[in-house]
This record gives sequence, C-alpha cells and structure tokens, in this order.
Amino acid sequence: MPLHSLTPLSNQSLLGLWQLDEPAEALLRVLPESQQYATLQPAGRDETRSRQWLAGRVLAHEVLREHTSASAILINDANGRPFFEQLPAFAVSLSHSGQWVACVVATQGHVGTDVELVRDKAQKLAPRFLSEAERTDAGDEAAKHSLYWSAKETIYKLHSRRGLVFKEQILLDPFKLREAGVLTGHLLLENSRSEHQIHYQRLTPDYVLTYAHSEMVPW
Repeated sequence: MPLHSLTPLSNQSLLGLWQLDEPAEALLRVLPESQQYATLQPAGRDETRSRQWLAGRVLAHEVLREHTSASAILINDANGRPFFEQLPAFAVSLSHSGQWVACVVATQGHVGTDVELVRDKAQKLAPRFLSEAERTDAGDEAAKHSLYWSAKETIYKLHSRRGLVFKEQILLDPFKLREAGVLTGHLLLENSRSEHQIHYQRLTPDYVLTYAHSEMVPW
C-alpha cells in the first residue's frame, strides 16, 4: 500500500501522507470496519473522488494506530469537520488533491491540513480569496498562489467555522517561496484576533502541502 510517510509534528500530533494509486475496491478491503464505511460513503461521487474519500479513511486509521489501539469510526460533524465518533477528544483533519492524500491526527487541540495541485485556477480566483497585499506578494507565481490558498484552507479547518471571508478574515504575512518553511497567518474574527504558524512543503513541483496543530486556539 502506498503509505508515503508518517511524521510526528509534536508529542500529541502526527501527519500522514498517502500516494494514491489503488482502485476503490482495494482500499475498501483494507479499511477497518469496511462494511460500515461502505454505508457512509457519499453517493454520486465519481471514481476518483470515491478513491480519495476511501484513501483518506485508510490513512486516518493508519495515523490513529500510532496514537492508540482503540477502534473508532470517522464521521463528520455539522460543520463538515471529520472526527472519530468513539474518540471525540481527538482532532482530525483530512485533505486530498489528485494523487495525494494528507491527514493530521492529534490527541488534543485543533488541527488543519490542506494539499493542493499547483494550477492556474488559483491565480484566476485570487481576487476572491487574496487581499491586495497578498496578490502583490504572490506576483505571477502559480505555486505561491496555490500555497496562499492552501494555507488559508488550513487556518479555516483549524477554526472550523463556516462563513469566513478568506480575503478579509484570514490573512498571511508576505513570504519567500522555498521547498519548505513556516507561514504566519492571522485569523480576524468579530471580537478576537489570533496568530497561527502554518508549516508548508512542496511535495513535488506540482503539489503543495500545509498543516498546523494548535493545542489551544484563542477564539
């Protein structure tokens, strides 16, 4: 199975990466509680999205086993955030794009992760999710636009609140694009502001990954 890596982020959190090349049937066979997940799988998805959904659950259980031997089922709350039903104190974040699937599981706190395929779409949509200062910093670099989007998605998942305006309420400090690094993000709410460190890496020239774990998020 193409488990790419398991990387500790702290004593409480772990990042898992999966390179997807299996058919859906093979993923379902190795998934714990496969019959139950077969009933939970969203209907109407194409083959690629079904494989990504299943690979995310397989990976989540791979990461969970590094924390505990307890069995649990991954479901989603009212805001769409995944969580283990039998382990509600654990924090989980999932993301997939193309051949890559990412998962962070922490025994406490809040987590977020996002993986993105670098493509022109991020530049075309930039006026909708980047501030003027962020658009100036991103320039004409497609990878930087995708990384801005990915980092904002990670902060959004960290907070898990619908209705946030990305270009106004989730802001990132300017940065120089490297193979890996840390971005500083700011979450601006009605009555509070918080700062977050978002780690990133370029998985390949065509994919970027961001992730974060916060033991306490002050909002």
